[in-house]
Amino acid sequence: SGADFWHLKGVERLGIPSVMVTDGPHGLRKQSEQADHLGINESVKAVCFPTGCATASSFDRNLLRKLGETIGQECQAENVSTILGPAMNIKRSPLCGRNFEYYSEDPVVGGRIAAAITNGVQKHKGCGTTIKHFALNNQETNRMASNSIVSERALREIYLRTFEICIRESAPAAVMSSYNLVNGEHANNSKDIQTHVLRDEWGYEGAVMTDWYAVGGMIAAAGGRENKHPAGLASGCIHAGNDLV
Repeated sequence: SGADFWHLKGVERLGIPSVMVTDGPHGLRKQSEQADHLGINESVKAVCFPTGCATASSFDRNLLRKLGETIGQECQAENVSTILGPAMNIKRSPLCGRNFEYYSEDPVVGGRIAAAITNGVQKHKGCGTTIKHFALNNQETNRMASNSIVSERALREIYLRTFEICIRESAPAAVMSSYNLVNGEHANNSKDIQTHVLRDEWGYEGAVMTDWYAVGGMIAAAGGRENKHPAGLASGCIHAGNDLV
């Protein structure tokens, strides 16, 4: 098990190696637990590469595989097991505050670029990617309670297709489920998305984790306001097929 920026040492004491995960989609960021809780920029080690929208503009999968290999080298140097990226949602709106991370309006472009980067990272033993945000994260503001309304055909042919291509071409170590709702149900509580599609149809065998502060009272504390839609449930995440909340 693991948490952002630090190890859980209890599992090491039992002879189980801990896992360190770290942001993000364009490199890696690592800092001490104490500095993170206090909001202090202390003991930070980071390496950054061009943003997703810039790298996607190259249409060069060989180049992006080499970029992924370099990120994998950085992961090995810092004992990072999994980076929280690449981020690969479809650019559904030009107003989405996360568009700089995302690759394209086209699912084939996005999926193949994410696969190239993942294959590069995972060339290094013990290093993996966490593709995100699964699925249909369309905005940054109030993303914990936004509701993405979409038909099944558009969902399968456009918004899920990006993830399907990446999973089939690179088998990323992990998938991060998103905060938002899809047709009135939180994505991380959706068994249709997290199990029936991801596991049963695509045959994915890696780990599935929620995004940070994704459920219950945590979402209210992080958002700081009343929301039209209630928070997703931890029990719902487990039922849907998330391995880690």
